[in-house]
Amino acid sequence: MEFAFTDEQRMIAETVRGFFAENATSERTRKAMAGDGLDRALWNAFASDLGLTGIAVPEDHGGAGLGMIELALVAEAAGAQVAALPLLGHVMVGQAIAKGGSEEQKAEWLPRLAAGDMISTTTWAARASAADGRLSGTFSFVPHGAVADLLLVYGGNDAWLVDLKGKGVAITPHVTLDQTRPLATVVLTDAPAEALEDGDAAIPAALAAGWICLAAEALGGAQAALDRTVAYARERVQFGRPIGSFQAYKHRLADMMIEIEQARSAVYWAACAVDENSDETAIALHAAKSFAADTYFMCAGNMIQLQGGIGFTWEHDAHLFFKRARSIQTLLGNGTYHREAVATMILGGAA
Repeated sequence: MEFAFTDEQRMIAETVRGFFAENATSERTRKAMAGDGLDRALWNAFASDLGLTGIAVPEDHGGAGLGMIELALVAEAAGAQVAALPLLGHVMVGQAIAKGGSEEQKAEWLPRLAAGDMISTTTWAARASAADGRLSGTFSFVPHGAVADLLLVYGGNDAWLVDLKGKGVAITPHVTLDQTRPLATVVLTDAPAEALEDGDAAIPAALAAGWICLAAEALGGAQAALDRTVAYARERVQFGRPIGSFQAYKHRLADMMIEIEQARSAVYWAACAVDENSDETAIALHAAKSFAADTYFMCAGNMIQLQGGIGFTWEHDAHLFFKRARSIQTLLGNGTYHREAVATMILGGAA
């Protein structure tokens, strides 16, 4: 598979990098962390100024009609600033409806998602009982669950949409490691639920979008961790020399760069595979999520250590990157889960 960005994709990448660098500042992120973990002004600007809340929504339903490569470009830019956005749930729910919803469901939900008028979220490996259009169950670790309007629940071959502001819904927010993507527990008790027409199509589409979103966020965060550490290495002087001139320091930076370039290849391999409906899609998705998440965690840890005492302080942004990296490692399956999936695809029963 040969891959190169188009002119349009390069323009999108440049635009979103500039947007998040200007608007998703550390000050605004910390303000969101002190509240409910959502920068609403940033989300509204993301929707109205850029129109990218509908990036992967079909054009005939008010979206931009773009693909997973463009989604990855947006998520990478957001991850570089540790933006406090509900992007993960948004793209998963949007793809589930776009691929598995009826025409009526698409007409009802997709324009609202494309406009950014609602916050949506989803669960992972959920167990639910459904009867007569009502859903019951306890769902843990729901990203932005305390502020979301719409919940996607999937289990087995079925997927449902639940109005989180409706009846039969109880939500408990939690103080979690990554305060830029806070988690909540959602308890449904005979809550009205709308089954998507084709769960077999909705669930894989949602997971693919989620894994690409997280992997691309991790890539952006890892690159930002390296860039910020390199900038520090040029400014910080020890023994009359910039610390970046010391060999051991340079080796750590080089290790980060090598891992990041491999993660970049994995992320855009996965995004391209999904867009082209490649036979490699499944293995590419699992590889991208596990490798990019581990790369981010390594780079964020090095960012703290290589910036010395200041890197350990609350005032420094290094801890924001580290916490986001650790969160991404766990969300939608940890590295062990994804590597085992890759091993099974390659080795079959021998895995």
